[in-house]
Amino acid sequence: MTEHDTAPDLDEVDEPYGSNDADGDFHLEERQALRRVAGLSTELADITEVEYRQLRLERVVLVGVWTTGTLEEAENSLAELARLAETAGSEVLDAMIQRRDKPDAATYIGSGKAKELRDIVDAEGADTVICDGELTPGQLSQLEGVVKVKVVDRTALILDIFAQHARSKEGKAQVELAQMQYMLPRLRGWGESLSRQVGGRAANGVGIGGRGPGETKIEMDRRRIRTRVSKLKREIAGMKTARDVKRSQRNAQHIPSVVLAGYTNAGKSSLLNRLTDAGVLVENALFATLDPTVRRAETGDGRVYTLADTVGFVRHLPTQLVEAFRSTLEEVGEADLIVHVVDAADADPEAQIRAVREVLTEIDALGVPEQLVFNKTDAATPETLLRLRRLAPDALFVSARTGAGLDELRRIIDDRLPRPDIEVTALLPYTRGDLVARLHETADILRTEHTAGGTLVHARVDAALAEVLRPYASVGVL
Repeated sequence: MTEHDTAPDLDEVDEPYGSNDADGDFHLEERQALRRVAGLSTELADITEVEYRQLRLERVVLVGVWTTGTLEEAENSLAELARLAETAGSEVLDAMIQRRDKPDAATYIGSGKAKELRDIVDAEGADTVICDGELTPGQLSQLEGVVKVKVVDRTALILDIFAQHARSKEGKAQVELAQMQYMLPRLRGWGESLSRQVGGRAANGVGIGGRGPGETKIEMDRRRIRTRVSKLKREIAGMKTARDVKRSQRNAQHIPSVVLAGYTNAGKSSLLNRLTDAGVLVENALFATLDPTVRRAETGDGRVYTLADTVGFVRHLPTQLVEAFRSTLEEVGEADLIVHVVDAADADPEAQIRAVREVLTEIDALGVPEQLVFNKTDAATPETLLRLRRLAPDALFVSARTGAGLDELRRIIDDRLPRPDIEVTALLPYTRGDLVARLHETADILRTEHTAGGTLVHARVDAALAEVLRPYASVGVL
């Protein structure tokens, strides 16, 4: 009987096992334990439905290494990995977690635990192991060699989900670029028929000309990937130029911009639909939105601004994705206001906030004004809401589903958007209705009056519009 058979479920443990000391001085039995995480299996009870799903779903076992933080944080991370696996179309059979001071350099969980994992995989009938971390090429190869089934890490799983959900040409190109950059250092030959590369005095002095067909195939794949990466970067740069033109047109008209940013499945698209009637796809799924959506919105006094929905973030968002989506994420860094949406009903909303701000740091967007908004308050417990109010006193609490708090959100957006600072009084001829419309869209109109000579407008405007109005106005800076 193995430790796996006798170890208690984590929900039966009264206190977190092991210390959290920086030196990793854990008790021996805790270091050796590979324990089940209860409640993460998604296997169906109806055998006919299970048989149907087995035809199209991978059957996976999840493995995590708990190195820092609390037991609850480690379990939440593995629970999120389970949701990611389900989003990718997998059926989670079991989930294991191991307490270590750091992941094993060879097999991620150590050679002994890898053999124990192999027994669990065999017993469950799994065909894939998903590790809750980014594994090195060596760790992937060696762990696969022990468990005898496919092994993927968290990064590969997220990339696969992005590949399934990308719809636009730019989104598909960005995901493919990230996949290629991830794949390049992980290419390897399979089977004994693939020769190894040799040279010099290796292989009994074969030297030059001793490169086998297996290694040649890998080198060819690497060249093809590098060529494809270069092409994708050129294509994405071209698409970025088109987006920059649209953004510069909005900037030329001095239209303020607001960006909805936050964790995946926090309800950003639902908020966008509520605030603008955008009709964007809304799903209760991770990474349902990959392609940015920009919509026109108005403040209570009629000022026009743009509201953009962006790709959701996640813990340990792969570096390849941040780089590939950098051109898209520039919308966040150049906004006038970031509405940071957090799922109030999540098990660990504080971790969501930290993960999002890590990505904002990577894209140099921390300097943009931020308004924290806790969404899904209708699904959160009163205790959770009380704790979050103490955590963030200036945050807003809303529900995109019920509409609660949305009027307050609109008011806050109105108050925090930049306002024109040049006061002007202009008499506009009735032939210049275009200027009147532009004033209504971008200016703070203080007073209007229709006279025999035209429309008399007293308003606050930006510098560009003040220059256009100069022939009709007397201008003074407030």
